[in-house]
Amino acid sequence: MRRVNLLRSTPFRLAMTFGVLFVAAFLVAGAITYHMLNSGLERQLDDTVNEIYSAIASTYAQNDVEDLIAAVNTYSSLRSPDQGVFLLSDPNGKRLAGNLALPVTSEGLSSVGASSLGLPDGHSYRVRSGLVGGNRLVVGRSFAEKERLGEILLVSLGWAAGVIVLIAVGGGAFLATRAQRRLDAVARTMIDVSNGELATRIPLRGNGDDIDLVSEKINHALDRLSGLVEGMRQVSADIAHELKTPLNRLKMTLEDAAERTERGEPVGQQIADACMESDQINATFEALLRISQIEAGARRARFQSVDLADVMSSVTEIYRDVAVDAGQTLRFVAVDGAGMQLMGDRELLIQMFVNLIENAINHSGTGTLIELSLARRDNLLLARVADNGVGIPTAEHTKVFRRLYRLDKSRTSAGSGLGLSLVKAVADLHSAEVMLEDNQPGTRVLVRFPVLR
Repeated sequence: MRRVNLLRSTPFRLAMTFGVLFVAAFLVAGAITYHMLNSGLERQLDDTVNEIYSAIASTYAQNDVEDLIAAVNTYSSLRSPDQGVFLLSDPNGKRLAGNLALPVTSEGLSSVGASSLGLPDGHSYRVRSGLVGGNRLVVGRSFAEKERLGEILLVSLGWAAGVIVLIAVGGGAFLATRAQRRLDAVARTMIDVSNGELATRIPLRGNGDDIDLVSEKINHALDRLSGLVEGMRQVSADIAHELKTPLNRLKMTLEDAAERTERGEPVGQQIADACMESDQINATFEALLRISQIEAGARRARFQSVDLADVMSSVTEIYRDVAVDAGQTLRFVAVDGAGMQLMGDRELLIQMFVNLIENAINHSGTGTLIELSLARRDNLLLARVADNGVGIPTAEHTKVFRRLYRLDKSRTSAGSGLGLSLVKAVADLHSAEVMLEDNQPGTRVLVRFPVLR
């Protein structure tokens, strides 16, 4: 079996697709986080600059700048120029205090480069400039801390994205390998089945995941396929076994007719016997063909709402006199209430109950009571055909539904052994379950139909 390239496997591609989508979502979330953090730090920096400016300005008294000069010098001595800048200049531009060489003439808050402040190139500053008692006060803070935090965040996001990519690739390879092993098991099973090993089944993990569910459905299909193939083999063997005797009888009858013709004797009876044998053979093949057509589901297109109680009642009326002629009693137990409808083929349902009644009449003996009944239980219609005749051995209950299968005691009577096979085919077509039960004495056939919804 040709192995599938892991990189081309569907599980790996799905894992990679979700990995890429997750990384993209992470990067978008990271970008939003970075923008929000950057905006928050800028607002915080503005608040800090305004607070320091207000604190220094509050030290000014009317016509007294000494306290203002002392406050500016105090603040500038606590911070290096690369952290905070301060300047107090008189109305003529002369510096009175601070650590700035160049003044800032703009009013309010602004962002200024280091070179504009007479400082070595480096970080930019957020400064506030204003007049206090005719003197210009400049207070500024560096963007260094904000930029450092932003850099830390970007590096963290980069490392996190890298780790996520590695986890996505590694996890995708791991999950794809596990899934591919299970898909390979499915492929091996199908190859074995195609090579004739119909007993092979896909191993299940029992965890109820999608591959297990699909594998279970395939196993069910293989079970049915195996059953159909085995049924075909059995039918072929049964046809060869069952038709061998009538074909031999037909041959012997024709040979006898040929010999009589040579002797000039009448052959009318032999020709009649040959016609009867050929009719029986044709009937067998027609029944086999009808069962095959039913099993193929072609009649399902003709389904419509059918009243099952009406079907059983009509068949009982038709065969009541036949049962009387055979010294038997046939009756249908009436059902009260509605809800006895199902989706089905009325003609096939009639044929099903005809076969069951004829089977009971032919094999139950004189004095037998044959009773049909119908009841509803939850979402099922339970149809029964019961007799108190000789019955069918329990060991034969499942075998009698096989095509051309006949009990040893029934081989001397008319019939082809296809009546109950047709019953089973019609039941399967209607998604019904048919089973034989011991009626003590006799046999009871139970057919469970799903109710029309």
